[in-house]
Amino acid sequence: MATRRNAREGFDWGAPDSLIRCAAVGIVLSQLTISDLATGAAIWMCLVALLSFHEFGHAWAAHKCGDDTARLMGRMTINPVVHIDPIGTVLIPWVLILTPMLGVDLPFLVFGWAKPVPVNPSNYDSRKRGDILVSMAGPAVNLGLAVLLMVVLSIAGAWPEKLAVQQLWENPAVMVVFLSLILCFFNLIPVPPLDGSHVLRHIIGMSEETYMQIAQYGFIIILLLINFTPVFRFVAQISFDTMVFVATNLGMSK
Repeated sequence: MATRRNAREGFDWGAPDSLIRCAAVGIVLSQLTISDLATGAAIWMCLVALLSFHEFGHAWAAHKCGDDTARLMGRMTINPVVHIDPIGTVLIPWVLILTPMLGVDLPFLVFGWAKPVPVNPSNYDSRKRGDILVSMAGPAVNLGLAVLLMVVLSIAGAWPEKLAVQQLWENPAVMVVFLSLILCFFNLIPVPPLDGSHVLRHIIGMSEETYMQIAQYGFIIILLLINFTPVFRFVAQISFDTMVFVATNLGMSK
C-alpha cells in the first residue's frame, strides 16, 4: 500500500520533519558567537568540576564510614568522566546556559545533577550516623570549596572589594563561588533524593519504606517547589549572603 510522505509547505522535495527541525536548531545556534560558546563551555566545565567534588565528598565519606562500594567502582575520584550523567550533567546544563544567550526565557525552572554515587548503608559502622555523614559530605565539600576559592582569589587580587548581585553575571570568579554555594544549599532541601532528606528522615524517624515511596515522586516535588514556591529564591539569597558573610569576616570585601 502506498503511503503519503509528510512534507512542509515551501519544501517541494518533501524534507522530513526531523531534517527541518535540525535546520531550525542550526539557524538558532548560528546566532551564538565564538565568545558566547567559550563562555558557555567555561561555565559548564566549572559546574562539572563542582559536581565532581560534590560526588567525591559522598564517596570519600562512605569509605571512611566503612562502605567501599564507591571506591571499588572507581567513583572515589574528582575525575569528572565517572560522575557525568548525559541528561543531568550535559543536556540540561547546556540548555540552561544557552537559552539566556539566545534571548530565550524558559517557561519553568529546571536543575541538573551528576551520576549518584553508589553506597551500601549496610556496610556503615553505624547505619544512622553513616547515612547522615555521607549525605552531608557533598554539601560540606561544596561549602569548603567555595571558601577556599574565595581565599585563593583574594590572595591573587581577583576578588572584588565590594560584592554586588550584578557581579554574579559579570565576574566569572564570583559566579563559580556562587554556583558552589548553590549546590551546597540546594542539596540541603529535605526532599528525596536530595541530601537534606536523609538527615530529616532520621530526625523524624521515617521508615526506609516510606522514604522510598516519597522518593519516587521526588523529582516532581522538587520541580514544583522551585517553580511555585520561593524555595529557589531562598537558596540563591542564602548563597549570596554566605558569600558576603565569609568575604566580610575574612576582610576580603567591605
